Amino acid sequence: RAYDPGTAPSRSLCWAPAPPEGARRCVRGRSSCSRDPRRSASRGAGGRTCGLRSPDQGMDRRALWALLLAALGSAAGQPRGGESVCTARTVARYRLTFTGKWSQAAFPKQYPLFRPPAQWSSLLGAAHSSDYSLWREGGYASDGLREFAERGEAWALMTEMEAAEEKLQSVRGVFAAPAVPSGTGQTSAQLEAHARHSLVSFVVRIVPSPDWFVGVDSLDLCEGDRWKERVALDLFPHDAGTDSGFTFSSPNFATIPQDAVAEITSSSPSHPANSFFYPRLKSLPPIARVTLVRVGQSPRAFVPSAPDLGGRGNEILDSPSVPETPLDCEVSLWSSWGLCTGPCGKLGAKSRTRYVRVQPANRGAPCPELQEAAECVPDSCASP
Repeated sequence: RAYDPGTAPSRSLCWAPAPPEGARRCVRGRSSCSRDPRRSASRGAGGRTCGLRSPDQGMDRRALWALLLAALGSAAGQPRGGESVCTARTVARYRLTFTGKWSQAAFPKQYPLFRPPAQWSSLLGAAHSSDYSLWREGGYASDGLREFAERGEAWALMTEMEAAEEKLQSVRGVFAAPAVPSGTGQTSAQLEAHARHSLVSFVVRIVPSPDWFVGVDSLDLCEGDRWKERVALDLFPHDAGTDSGFTFSSPNFATIPQDAVAEITSSSPSHPANSFFYPRLKSLPPIARVTLVRVGQSPRAFVPSAPDLGGRGNEILDSPSVPETPLDCEVSLWSSWGLCTGPCGKLGAKSRTRYVRVQPANRGAPCPELQEAAECVPDSCASP
């Protein structure tokens, strides 16, 4: 396609390398095309060569490369549209505390009591820039997140984080906290953040579950030139979109094609078999909570301890203030009517039954009658 250098936008970079007669040189960041008689002989009269108009092309190219690299360096790690730029000059240290609130009172439906009982996996997260995403609602889970959400295996996810740290420099550091061996309990970790890596993301697997987890996506700890003192968030279950199981103990059933990561609510997925399906509730109670408290800041970075995914440095909580979620009784459909029996010349009787599928809890609706009878005309009567 023909290119008109006269219409191209230009940028100028000026320097003073002791030029002759005190003149100042400028490099124009614009491509230009000129006739090249040396190429015209082999390509015809229309031969053109494109380059930079400068007496010293080698120096001009080096200067342009420096300008380009500087522009790319300043653009890397900048926030997306609508996000503020962090200008804090210090490195901030935070203590992250994860509190599980998955109790039988708050989530009575199909609450796992054994093999395995309700619990939380290790917490795995990173401090990062805006050009990295550990997970995102509406996005698709990576292979590492799929392995973590389905089986609690952290190796692949940690490898992805470390690759982003080494190659893209979008991850500042990986942090982890020990698992919580019950549905209610606490675990904690320490992390650091600085201006270019002021965002925090983490995930914790719900155990047992098909591919469900809780976490935080790109929480910004910075406000302008200041670090936030304290941040607390309620957490709700999410579906990684890689397994189609409906209940905590569902067998592995891969979702093909893969679905996007989505929040699980009291009405979505809209199926009575779902372990989080509570049609009487407008929204689920929080299943967990995270608190980040700034514990210090300094001009120099500190080295966090190596992630410990196997330890049990946590505590089990039994909070009496947990709200109770009412669980209504659920029964099966009616069976078919039985035979109509009775004496000849008179009305007989027939009956049908149903059974309890979910016992009521926490002052939920009681179970209805499980047997029903009706009058009928006997199909075959017994003579007196």
